[in-house]
Amino acid sequence: MVSSVDRSEIAFFDLETTVPTRPGQGFAILEFGSILVCPRKLVELESYETLVRPHNLSLISTLSVRANGITADSVVSAPTFSEIADRVYDILHGRIWAGHNIIRFDCVRLREAFAQINRPPPEPKGTIDSLALLTQRFGRRAGDMKMASLAAYFGLGKQTHRSLDDVRMNLEVLKYCATVLFLESSLPDIFTENSWVSPNATTRNRSNAKAALNGTGLTASPPSSSRNIENQSSPPNEGIHPIFSLAASGAGEQVPNPVESGNPQSDPFDLGPLVDKIENEIFQSNEAMEEESSTATASNAISESSEFIEPDEVSMPSVTVAGVPFFRGPQKMQILHRDVPLQMRSNSLRVRFGFSTKYVDLAGRPRLSIVVDAPPNLCGILDACDDLANKRFVEADSDSEWRPVVSRKPGFYNFPTIRLQLPNVVEGDSARLITEIYQKESSSSIRPVVFSRYDVAELQALIHPGSIVDAYFSLDPYDYQQNAGIRLVAKKLVVASN
Repeated sequence: MVSSVDRSEIAFFDLETTVPTRPGQGFAILEFGSILVCPRKLVELESYETLVRPHNLSLISTLSVRANGITADSVVSAPTFSEIADRVYDILHGRIWAGHNIIRFDCVRLREAFAQINRPPPEPKGTIDSLALLTQRFGRRAGDMKMASLAAYFGLGKQTHRSLDDVRMNLEVLKYCATVLFLESSLPDIFTENSWVSPNATTRNRSNAKAALNGTGLTASPPSSSRNIENQSSPPNEGIHPIFSLAASGAGEQVPNPVESGNPQSDPFDLGPLVDKIENEIFQSNEAMEEESSTATASNAISESSEFIEPDEVSMPSVTVAGVPFFRGPQKMQILHRDVPLQMRSNSLRVRFGFSTKYVDLAGRPRLSIVVDAPPNLCGILDACDDLANKRFVEADSDSEWRPVVSRKPGFYNFPTIRLQLPNVVEGDSARLITEIYQKESSSSIRPVVFSRYDVAELQALIHPGSIVDAYFSLDPYDYQQNAGIRLVAKKLVVASN
């Protein structure tokens, strides 16, 4: 048993939860698993795993059981979260936390669970989110960045989606990834020439690794608790295994010793700025998928091979979800209507939220999308397609979080909205919109809009909250960086004159 006074261990942990089946339902914890790992030798010191009985067993739906295999019968005699809260708090509080996608999912669920029993949550000394870390450092050579894909890439077996198994697999994946990065940093030219690095990998040389560190803010920042770890007697890096130093600093980049250089000590485990950057890319539009996986090419082929149909013309019995056979990389789905990729048109949609310049792509260009009000007939078809795609997604054994295509905010269920993505294509040092933009001056007069350059200001002047648009769009399922759903990609927008 590890001494409660010694908090230097890394706590790898994972939660298994219910899968919400309706908007606003929330998650319930079904299992908690953790291991304490020595940061110097990367050996497991202690483990803890327990099933958890939710307050309402009916939350364990068929969809939930398919996700992790935990049934209502298996947890009926398990302790409630309040009964294990002391043990969970003791394991996590004041230690370095590690896990896959824990910042966006597991940490949030833990805080919710402690709030429900009116107790303060544990606070980490630092956080290592392997999803953010490996996305930035290891690249896409293993396909997507799911734990199952990474484990398959290294031949570590099949992910069980059970807490203790998953955290142990997480540690092994980190060891393997760090070993590859270490070898590449030692002889990068030889490994690249011999194709050790996949063409799809995101690799870094010494100069851009340093720029990435500066740009993403992998420096000191206060931990989420009020503790001041800078006053500790030893530097945060002391005794930490090189695997984490290598992974946090990037291949081939030597990080100065803050003690020797006289610079303020940094927290190598604070990935907050990096995760914020990744989340911005995810939530705004997931357009990075097109840059890395030829989605744009597939979408162009779709638009040429099928027509746009209105919601009332869609026959749901004729709608199917199938895999894309020519897609390179992880399995991608497509939604078919009578064996042809489904593309729809919907007229007179009111723009709820216009373009924002808050989120940008890797080249600094704004990621463009608009939010429009969705009429009932369109919502009905999209909800049905969403349900079909979600079922196929669950069968594919993905651990990503499914995001409904139709947004219904609490308190505004009678005013559903959808987000229309406007992708761009890079041409040399510039970019242009793929979406065709037209302006309707009268019922019989429609003219194309030609923009002088890739300028959001010109688009905002044309399309803004309150504008009415006729939208022609494709339904593109995605599964990217632990998020999945259906993206509505605007192929053509016809804007009514003010």
